[in-house]
Amino acid sequence: MFDLDRWHEIFITISRNKLRSFLTAFGVFWGIFMLIVLIGGGNGLGNLISGQIEGITTNSCYIWNGRTSEAYKGFRKGRWWTISNRDIKIIKSNVKDIEEISPIIMPWSPTTDNAVRGEKKGTFSVQGTYPNFNKVYIHKIKFGRYLNDIDLQEHRKVCVIGSRVYETLFNRGEDPTGHDIRVDGIYYKVVGVGDGNEDMNISGDTRETITIPFTVMQKLYNYGENVDMFVIMAKPHVAVSELQEQTETILKANHDIAPYDKQAINSFNIEARFQQIGFLLLGVNILAWIVGFGTLFAGIIGVSNIMMVTVRERTQEIGIRRAIGAKPSSIMTQIMSESFAITAIAGFLGISFAVLILQMVDVGLDAGGNGTSVFQISFVTSVVAALIIIILGTLAGLGPAFRAMKIKPIEALSEE
Repeated sequence: MFDLDRWHEIFITISRNKLRSFLTAFGVFWGIFMLIVLIGGGNGLGNLISGQIEGITTNSCYIWNGRTSEAYKGFRKGRWWTISNRDIKIIKSNVKDIEEISPIIMPWSPTTDNAVRGEKKGTFSVQGTYPNFNKVYIHKIKFGRYLNDIDLQEHRKVCVIGSRVYETLFNRGEDPTGHDIRVDGIYYKVVGVGDGNEDMNISGDTRETITIPFTVMQKLYNYGENVDMFVIMAKPHVAVSELQEQTETILKANHDIAPYDKQAINSFNIEARFQQIGFLLLGVNILAWIVGFGTLFAGIIGVSNIMMVTVRERTQEIGIRRAIGAKPSSIMTQIMSESFAITAIAGFLGISFAVLILQMVDVGLDAGGNGTSVFQISFVTSVVAALIIIILGTLAGLGPAFRAMKIKPIEALSEE
């Protein structure tokens, strides 16, 4: 039961030596503060990285041609080769675990205003791809829709424009769907406005890109059967790294490239990058727990040492209590309660201050502009931290309490 007199006595004992109590409590305060801040910082780093790669499928890989580094079958090294529509069809037919495959064409970067609507004009990139590219690299559609299979099959001159293209060529709030724009001298009907992830643009900044059907791009830009690059997405529970190896083997066979040539084919494996990020975040979290818990443990050791000193200073007081009938369990409970009080007060203040600091960091960064918390800890983490404080605070007083319990009344009263 809650004993008000006991806790009043604990408060008097703690306040009797204010500086020592403060310094002891500060060790615990700083330890739990560091633990929470480091964990919150690790969570924030993970959330920021997750936001940067949002909308990009983890089991995908981009592949494009390079220069051969090995002579093979009469061809000299340093030879350029080109991916073709035939390669895409063969890969799709022979690599069974491919969920989606989408070729991409990205012609030269324009140097003059190439997109015009009335008197408004701007300089933007043009990209040709399949409709299923939106399954690999998800676009947030603001108006209308993305490209579809009919656009591809019927060679429709339609386009999906990025947000900056929309802001340049259209009035704010205007629905652009159904309107025509002229790109590189050719008119296209706008069917949608959409952006991919602006922080990770492998095939160009989608905000400044005009996307048209792949078949239209090949025909109007005289690409013939050529493809600049393509992206493959693996089926669920299949490692895209395995499909990448199979795909590269097919490409090397189709274009007479040495099987051991490692520079002839370039690739960007999203799955491998995600794994690296995952290991990085795991390491950060482990380091946060090690450093934070180590700092907290040092503070707890300080509490235990100070309680030992306190027991030593109060030897006569404890002896008198024992002489007038105080039970050993009562003495033990008193010492452990003092240790717990110092640890709990300092610990909960440390948690509160750490959460406040993390919240201020959130506000300063604007939390990604969407009002969500980034640098914060979960409720489970806060409960675990509180339990750690309670357990360590109790254990910190256990040693001094046993020492106090062993004090004999006659020896204590005779001690100067």
